Amino acid sequence: MTESSASSESVPSIHLLGVRVNMLQIPDVIGRMEEWIRNRDGTHYITLTNVHSVVEAQHNAAFREVLCAADLSVPDGMPLVWLGRSRGHSLRRRVYGPDLLWDFCKETHQEGFGHFFYGGAPGVAEALIESLRSNCPLLKIVGTYSPPFRPLTPEEDGQIVETINRAAPEILWVGLGCPKQERWMYEHRQRLQVPVMVGVGQAFDIYAGRIRQAPRWMRESGFEWLFRLFHEPRRLWKRYLVYNTEFIVCLFLEKIGWKRFE
Repeated sequence: MTESSASSESVPSIHLLGVRVNMLQIPDVIGRMEEWIRNRDGTHYITLTNVHSVVEAQHNAAFREVLCAADLSVPDGMPLVWLGRSRGHSLRRRVYGPDLLWDFCKETHQEGFGHFFYGGAPGVAEALIESLRSNCPLLKIVGTYSPPFRPLTPEEDGQIVETINRAAPEILWVGLGCPKQERWMYEHRQRLQVPVMVGVGQAFDIYAGRIRQAPRWMRESGFEWLFRLFHEPRRLWKRYLVYNTEFIVCLFLEKIGWKRFE
């Protein structure tokens, strides 16, 4: 058992196709993040888990380890919320990345926590910060980095690790998209001296005004996928049409006992 999985045993959770999902809400996650910042007991990372990432874990055992090694793996997707409710957990909402980012900044910006933003195209982090500071004027930004659209060389990777550690943030927000951001946090967790890392996907682009966000009623009723598919069909058709179908089939096979997911 990994150290992170052991530390998550006390947190309510379910297992979906072999992937642990902690049954928490945004206030619970914020509380745990603040606790890690106060304790300074190592680097912790949080994955926002949804149907896409659960199915991706079926295709790639290494990625399944990335999710299972996370200190928290929380439900960013209404299907996971519905399944949690069906197993007796009281969940009102999903842990949506943009909301987690916004709520954490709003509730803690007076605490003086240092924030570092890793990801996004050039200029995205700056626009994101401007948006956040419109409601969180005391937000402390200690750095940003927009990686190139190619793998970093070992030298470049070492330099960005040194830059982040020198900036000494309390929290590192990672916006690379799934599964890249989860892998990045897993691979760097031993080298970064940051109490908390969170992969928040499209949150950077949403608050920077680069992409439209689905209306709240669609996000909370499980129809966000339809909104996103309509706006980006070429990029997202496989994720939503193929992966969603595979997820349902795998759940059915597990339910009737034809297949077991470790």
